[in-house]
Amino acid sequence: ERFDFSFVLMLGDNIYAAGTPGNYAAGFVRPYKALIDAGVTFRAALGNHDPPGQWNYPFFHMNGNRYYTFTKSEGALPIGADRVQFFALDTVTLDNDQLVWLQRELTRSRAEWKICFYHHPLYTSGRYRTSAFRLRTRLEPIFLQYGVDVGLSGHEHFYERIVLRGGVQYFTSGAGGALRLHDISPSPWTAAGFDTDTHFMLMEISGDMLYFQAISRTGQTIVPGALTDGADPEPPGRIGR
Repeated sequence: ERFDFSFVLMLGDNIYAAGTPGNYAAGFVRPYKALIDAGVTFRAALGNHDPPGQWNYPFFHMNGNRYYTFTKSEGALPIGADRVQFFALDTVTLDNDQLVWLQRELTRSRAEWKICFYHHPLYTSGRYRTSAFRLRTRLEPIFLQYGVDVGLSGHEHFYERIVLRGGVQYFTSGAGGALRLHDISPSPWTAAGFDTDTHFMLMEISGDMLYFQAISRTGQTIVPGALTDGADPEPPGRIGR
């Protein structure tokens, strides 16, 4: 009602259950009925707790694929003027075929904004720093070579914005459904963090600007900011510790 959006990115661990129709109804359809009825599209990436075959669930618009890409145009731009391209990655099974696919699709992309979303973070100030390092060695060189602008991940149950790394802005937004209280540790990576309540994120792209904010369960805005395509974000901040 306050912020008009047409689609939602889901960053993995979307259904913590066996994947029966009842699980999907209880964990997704009923809680998000108002958004589904309003025509909001949900697009999912896979997490390590998701049941097999989730890529076939029609409401998640994965179309049978573990990883996929889609584009969005800005406002009333003519057909073909896709300003933003999204790349959903499967970091649970990051095989060589997927890496080849990602490089090919990024090479083909003519979008001004390239946004990757996936489950496991490449940078984190939480408990999964070792696995983040291993994932970073495989994905970050591709992100840097092909001009990825934003990386969105879940897995860690808090909000964190990472200090800009080689022109890529990384976010972790993993406390939509479950929180790990005070799980952010001191780290040179953190530009902003929030680990005292659940949250969700809002983003808006207008031209060469990407505006972002995290919203807590109580409606508190958590260190909003703006990112210029190819430039540093606004100064870092931190609340909620």
